[in-house]
Amino acid sequence: MKKVSVECRDIRLSYGNTEVLKNINILIEPGEFFALLGPSGSGKSTLLRLIAGFNQHNAGQLLVDGKDISTIPPHRRNIGMVFQSYALWPHMTVWDNVAFGLVERKLPKAEIRERVEAALALVSLSTFARRRPNELSGGQQQRVALARTIVIEPQVLLLDEPLSNLDKKLRVQMRRELLSLQRRLGITTIFVTHDQEEAMTTADRMAVLDKGVVQQTGSPATLFDFPANRFVANFVGTMNVLEGAVRARNYSGVTLSVEGVGDLAIPVHDDIPEGDRLAASFRPHSVRIDAAGGNADAHYLWLPGVVEEREFLGEFVRYAVRVGEQRVTADQSHFAGLSQFQIGTPVALGLEPSQIRLLSA
Repeated sequence: MKKVSVECRDIRLSYGNTEVLKNINILIEPGEFFALLGPSGSGKSTLLRLIAGFNQHNAGQLLVDGKDISTIPPHRRNIGMVFQSYALWPHMTVWDNVAFGLVERKLPKAEIRERVEAALALVSLSTFARRRPNELSGGQQQRVALARTIVIEPQVLLLDEPLSNLDKKLRVQMRRELLSLQRRLGITTIFVTHDQEEAMTTADRMAVLDKGVVQQTGSPATLFDFPANRFVANFVGTMNVLEGAVRARNYSGVTLSVEGVGDLAIPVHDDIPEGDRLAASFRPHSVRIDAAGGNADAHYLWLPGVVEEREFLGEFVRYAVRVGEQRVTADQSHFAGLSQFQIGTPVALGLEPSQIRLLSA
């Protein structure tokens, strides 16, 4: 099947006086696994349903393979959707659930049988064909929902938080299977989630939405390493923020006066945001934590602090450190036998200059 692009051009959608989607511009490449990420109420599910045809935008264009499908009804769009609840018919067998869309299309019985068998084999459910949904696990029900969607050979696959009803271990397994299936089929896939781990581990690219506005679009690594603003920085992972007044700026960097911390001279290699106040942002895993009074590596920017909280999270220990009037989170990789800093211990935090991002305050 031909891989197709999906493009939203200046799409707006309002319910009465409430604007839900505001000037949405997204281009999803043919065969791409694309995630829509955002908190509840951000507009991501509304946008997904709009692409499916269940919502109608007030302005803009929705293009699939370069053709505007805005006026085409849902059943003629050749777009498949897997719902959060799976929406399986409880009185039908797995076979009949998967075959339902083909039967409705009045395809020949031989073709229906061939396509259903192929779809069930693709999701490893051939031996479950005669069972009913209540005889299946959550992961198996999800596979049935996928098979039912795939069997109609859609140009675009839409997934509305399909993993949210599964426990954590099964979610990890299913997202790997989902990605593997998508790669084999090559279907342009749009995945809605509020879970940044799910988006980052599956998506080629993703768009972060908040209050109906696309905040940033890019690869997971780009959004994690180079967030466009503080919302993206805090939504895609954990971010420390030291906000301060700009005391000096030049081609090589910025000096920020951070309340309770003092002046921080931050070298930068990107464009420096405008404004009298900026936020120095950095991830917890990029912070080095050492005993106070140690031999400070001149490569780092060092801040004195005191450990206030400590969480053991298996692969790493997360410390909350009081630095003047600020609080900084630092993650230390854990190894067997590695001693941990006790609460109340004076420490030195080293900030890696290349990992600091300057954002608008």
